[in-house]
Amino acid sequence: MSPTTPAAVVLLGAQRFDPTLGDAVAEIGVTGRIGTITAGWQERESEDEDLALHLDGRTVNLKLHARGEAVFRADPELRQAHRERQALLRHRREFYRIRLEQELEAERVIRARSATPPELAAEQAQASVDALRALDRAHLASCARSRAEFEHRLALAERPEVARQRKELADLAAGCRAFAIAGGHVATLLNRFALFDVAALLRGKPVFAWSGGAMVLSDRVVLFHDHPPQGPGAAEVLEAGLGLVPDVVFLPQPEERLDVAQTERVAGLVRRFAPARCIALPARSRVAWRGGRFVAADGAIELAADGSHGTFQPRARVGT
Repeated sequence: MSPTTPAAVVLLGAQRFDPTLGDAVAEIGVTGRIGTITAGWQERESEDEDLALHLDGRTVNLKLHARGEAVFRADPELRQAHRERQALLRHRREFYRIRLEQELEAERVIRARSATPPELAAEQAQASVDALRALDRAHLASCARSRAEFEHRLALAERPEVARQRKELADLAAGCRAFAIAGGHVATLLNRFALFDVAALLRGKPVFAWSGGAMVLSDRVVLFHDHPPQGPGAAEVLEAGLGLVPDVVFLPQPEERLDVAQTERVAGLVRRFAPARCIALPARSRVAWRGGRFVAADGAIELAADGSHGTFQPRARVGT
């Protein structure tokens, strides 16, 4: 195991109504205090009584959202720069969505053509997939450049309040035997993780994550919802994640967000993000990652390139 990675990562289904975190913690054999990260809940970050009770009171909330607000109050220059960066990212995302909608529509039209010679149809279908992948890569790269430029220009680690909060977090983390990362607002999680270098806190210890918390541990965060209130939505890349579990697209709460009956949409999702595996995490599911590979799974679902789906098997892809 590399000293820069967690001892193990366990990805879980949603925990709100049918929690399984306690069982997963016991199975790994974690004893002692567990650091909890609920920053994705934003202003409700401290409303973690149920989570603490579920873990027998062995928790300490790292309060990353509140710490971030404290940093911005103490450092108006950083607060203003952060707001400007967030506004720029929103504009960047709008342009990305415009291009994404056009590429997805082109792919749909091309795949629907029936009078095309098979070889040409396959060639053009692949060209559509390649165009989508190129668009996603370009968007990820631009977001990464924006974050790196922001952190360099503001000398983030050297700012007094950031350094103070990071030191407090390091001291808290030193007394934790594992960490549990809840979901919520994914962009907030990503921002707080970067602000406080949370990846460094996780090194060498087991990490449990669910919903948005699971999403941010992959190398790219993909937002998806087949039935949002405003109408059918296109899956879109938000930003790079921590990369602790690479080459995977995690799809939490598929019961609410993913219509596996729409086989063409499923197939398109898998083709677009291949060779990464698309893994859905329904309630009571569990996937374990250790030593650079998946080592166990229970109840998770893997999507296949032909639009089908099946039980996720750590060592074999569905449909192969």
